[in-house]
Amino acid sequence: MIQLYKMIFIFILLISTLISISSYNWLTAWMGLEINLLSFITLISNKNNLYTSESSMKYFLVQSIASSIFLFSILLNMMLINSMEMFSMFSLMMNSALMLKMGMAPFHFWFPDIINYMNWINSMLLMTWQKIAPIMLLSYLMKNSKFIIFTILMSTFIGSIMGLNQIKLQKILAYSSINHLGWMISSFLNNNLLWITYFLVYSIITISITMLFNYLNIFYIKQMFITMNKLFMIKFIISMNFLSLGGLPPFLGFFPKWLIIQELSNYNKFIPLILFMILMSLITLFYYLKMIYSNLMIMNIMINNNFIMNKINIFIISIFSISMNSLFLILMFMNMF
Repeated sequence: MIQLYKMIFIFILLISTLISISSYNWLTAWMGLEINLLSFITLISNKNNLYTSESSMKYFLVQSIASSIFLFSILLNMMLINSMEMFSMFSLMMNSALMLKMGMAPFHFWFPDIINYMNWINSMLLMTWQKIAPIMLLSYLMKNSKFIIFTILMSTFIGSIMGLNQIKLQKILAYSSINHLGWMISSFLNNNLLWITYFLVYSIITISITMLFNYLNIFYIKQMFITMNKLFMIKFIISMNFLSLGGLPPFLGFFPKWLIIQELSNYNKFIPLILFMILMSLITLFYYLKMIYSNLMIMNIMINNNFIMNKINIFIISIFSISMNSLFLILMFMNMF
């Protein structure tokens, strides 16, 4: 059962994000981000867990610094609105503050460290819902193509390379999230709203994976190997979701990447960037395949009798994952016609 105070703060978390993305001025957007920060800290803090308390304190310090930079850039813009040089500085400062808030490279240093000590539900919120307000505000403001390309290169590179030597699933998904942020930001180059489609697909896959890991209480790759060899359906669902998250066709995760590649390929100057992003995505797909390769090749028919699971819940999660990933075919036909 979810405690009453958590339900209240979850509701505040949802409302604060809506305040930020629907505001008509920057101060109201800043206010929504601050309410969002305070409500999320209340959700992740746990007095019985020292690591969770440490994560909440780190998250508060990082977000406070980002909010201070964001507010200072707003005041700077209000005082010196007629100066184009100061406007470019204001834009750069605000972009940096928003990227720091959502853990995008090169301001990603806090993101994997904080998510490492969270439970799966809080990790899911941090990787999905907490990115909506910053990336929406970033889409209003981020117009410098050189700065966008720099952040895309950094995010896709760091998100792919740093995930290779990780053994904890939360850190792997954190670096994968940084890589996917680079793909989302790349849609800003031609000023369209493709990032919304990408974010929705990414959120569906991430929620499916995190809910399954939360139910099975899995945090490390070794635990996943043991559990996946217990039940074939778990092996199939986790493998399918990881391949989809890596962007392998014909899974759902390939569809938004296909759309972005199709849009950016209309401009010849973005061809090297597309090739670099595809190469980095292959690296992320490699460490997903590394996790599921042994389980796909080895079939363990010995099932431990002590391994008791609720088959109804597993069936519901399995149907949810399959149905969400099968949306790829529907979306593909909608795009064609």
